[in-house]
Amino acid sequence: MLAQDDHFRPQYHFTPPTNWLNDPNGLVYYQGEYHLLYQYHPESAVWGPMHWGHAVSRDLVNWQHLPIALYPDEYGLIYSGSAVIDWKDSAGFGKEALVAIFTHHQERQESQSLAYSTDRGRTWTKYAGNPVLLPADGQRDFRDPKVFWYSEHGAEHWVLVLAAGEEIQFFASADLIHWQPTGSFGKEHIANFGFWETPDLFKLAVGEGPESRWVLTAGVGKNGIAGTSGMRYFIGDFDGQTFTSEYAPDTVLWVDHGADFYAAQTWNDEPRGLRLMLGWQNNWQYAKVIPTTAWRGVFNLPRRLSLRHTAHGIRLFQQPIAELTALRGPQSHWQNITLLPTQNLLQAVQGDSFEICVEFRINPSVETFGLRVRVGDQQATTIGYHVPRQQILLDRTSSGQTGFDPGFACVHSADLEPIDGIIRLQIFVDRSSVEVFCNDGRVVISDSIFPDADSQGLEVFTQGAETVIKTLDVYALSPASFTQAEK
Repeated sequence: MLAQDDHFRPQYHFTPPTNWLNDPNGLVYYQGEYHLLYQYHPESAVWGPMHWGHAVSRDLVNWQHLPIALYPDEYGLIYSGSAVIDWKDSAGFGKEALVAIFTHHQERQESQSLAYSTDRGRTWTKYAGNPVLLPADGQRDFRDPKVFWYSEHGAEHWVLVLAAGEEIQFFASADLIHWQPTGSFGKEHIANFGFWETPDLFKLAVGEGPESRWVLTAGVGKNGIAGTSGMRYFIGDFDGQTFTSEYAPDTVLWVDHGADFYAAQTWNDEPRGLRLMLGWQNNWQYAKVIPTTAWRGVFNLPRRLSLRHTAHGIRLFQQPIAELTALRGPQSHWQNITLLPTQNLLQAVQGDSFEICVEFRINPSVETFGLRVRVGDQQATTIGYHVPRQQILLDRTSSGQTGFDPGFACVHSADLEPIDGIIRLQIFVDRSSVEVFCNDGRVVISDSIFPDADSQGLEVFTQGAETVIKTLDVYALSPASFTQAEK
């Protein structure tokens, strides 16, 4: 029997079968499967004693839920971390063992521990020598290890990136068990943002040429771009020991300009050499009270990352993975249409899960143009572009249920310059989410929404004057497959 609020459960975003989900953990690829482990409370839809849930996918769209991977034990709860394939058996756990590196959390101490699997992640054994890394000088916040293999400039070793209060710390190891500190970053960048969480570190090419940079991402505990928590990123260099940003502390870069993208991690060992990121579609401002009961917690769509030169310097670009096109169903298409303020091309289009690809040509006489999704009786979520301010807006003030948190009903915005007089948007709408990728991923805004089940209208609008729509495509999206592994 469905819960009364199950019309909020997404059709193609990952949710747990039941109960609470937060940070993605242990993202790694092995033998044809993308592993997704995650913070999970199997007994309640409210945050509580953390376990690691587990699922696998061959295409990052359709998922199979596996049994819980890690349970709390005498060393504490199982907080966030990562996973690697130990290709050289450096730890001695077995050939090509999957090794999870995670935080053991107790009230007065956090430490780092290991678990391993030699059967493709189906069963896990905790290392008998846990914990393998303790905080120095009684550091209380010491968590969320991201581990990867570093092989540059003649050096080869494991790297562990850790959130330690007001700084990111780096460690090196030959065997995943014995770790030595190598550097730190971030104290000068954390002012007014609380503390660091869930760091990640990876190298990306800049554009199509030989140039490259290292990217450090991390969550902040307060004053996020659109809520309490948010994800920042830094561009610079990593020498195998520590990270150095090439921008001054007053340059603050956000991964996502919406409220609901946090604790993001990227997959290790992606077979095509892509850097793919997954975030938790929530915000600690209201995560525990969003209006769902049988389940609580969603992941954003996986994103492909790249770096490009812009007029403001090198910036991170994010695009939805190409595999999502497999969900496309019936398509509605328009081209070279002059839209009038009194006109809605989409009045015949209905749905609660779809993809919109649209190109608007800038008319300086227009104040705002855009789309309204999940339109119903006094409900709508507006994605608009304010021409004079050159800003993209996502307005969820009338999106549906908003009273569960006093700050939920709000407008999120980001600066967005046209490209050759064009604003290009790719929008994914699901039953309780909107993700907007602007100008090929230069800016992304991700927000949760909770409209009524029958709020399924769609509108395209222009205010102040006519707007030319160069192209507009609306695809109905089929549900992704979420299955349960046989016991």
